[in-house]
Amino acid sequence: MRFRHLSASAVLALAVLGTGFAAQAKTPAALALSAQGQALYQAAESLVRTSNAERLEVLKAHLEAAGLAYSLHTFEGGTQRTGPMAGTNIVITLGEGPSDIVMTAHYDAAVLRDGSFSHGVVDNAGGTLAVVEVARALKGQSLNHRLVVVLTDQEELGLIGARKWLEQADAQRIAGVVNVDVAAYGRTVMYGLNNGEASTGLVRILRHHCAETATDCEGFPVYPPSEDRVFSAAGIPVLSLGVQTPIGARQMWLAFNGGKDNGLREGFVPDVFQNIHTHEDRIDKLKADDVLGFAEFLRGLVISIGQNAAR
Repeated sequence: MRFRHLSASAVLALAVLGTGFAAQAKTPAALALSAQGQALYQAAESLVRTSNAERLEVLKAHLEAAGLAYSLHTFEGGTQRTGPMAGTNIVITLGEGPSDIVMTAHYDAAVLRDGSFSHGVVDNAGGTLAVVEVARALKGQSLNHRLVVVLTDQEELGLIGARKWLEQADAQRIAGVVNVDVAAYGRTVMYGLNNGEASTGLVRILRHHCAETATDCEGFPVYPPSEDRVFSAAGIPVLSLGVQTPIGARQMWLAFNGGKDNGLREGFVPDVFQNIHTHEDRIDKLKADDVLGFAEFLRGLVISIGQNAAR
């Protein structure tokens, strides 16, 4: 997730190689989970590496173990600071139809200010694995649209992976995009309302889905930028989603939308900003069963979007 400066009362705009996930020793945190939650926890644990190239190899192995066919989209990225840098998006395509529903989540982790590599669990291993779970659940199902899952690289360098993928995609086919970022714990779904007029239909579908599933959902007039901005800039309908605890979501809402008198004490930093882009973004932050619950929410949302796109 990308951040800009907040008000003074909030935070400054921040901070496999093995293939046998199920065979790894279960940590104490994982033992308290459901069987599926244990597997997801171990997958997230395996993504804690020392480079994004290693994270890519872990993800490829995870997809292969799940029986999900994928293709690699390589691109030339990097920034002025890093210099030219090759990047790799992972693309999973399911179903057929006249239009595409696209799901995105970035798998790359940030390099911290001290030069070390973030564990990147909250930002964004949890979100990435939630999207993979949706693809796994929908594999082989009859869909009236094509589902394109794009796991992007170099989001942390400026949304480069999503932009490079869209440059070579058939944008006319895209009926809607669901972007998932910062989704490792909590059951309150946060969503942005600042993706332009083209996205109002998706917001309506999302709100109906929240009501139908009795899910606590919090709309943000101003929501932190992620790869949704690439699609909204192109006039493509897009939703940007994450999850938090109810209190964490409200604190985050106030930090971005509450203005000068937002009720937060001077210098208060919402919990999520104490984690991402810091050394605190560790595996112990992941609540795997929350991620699985969010994945089920996303699965139903994607189906609803597809049904509306077919009308």
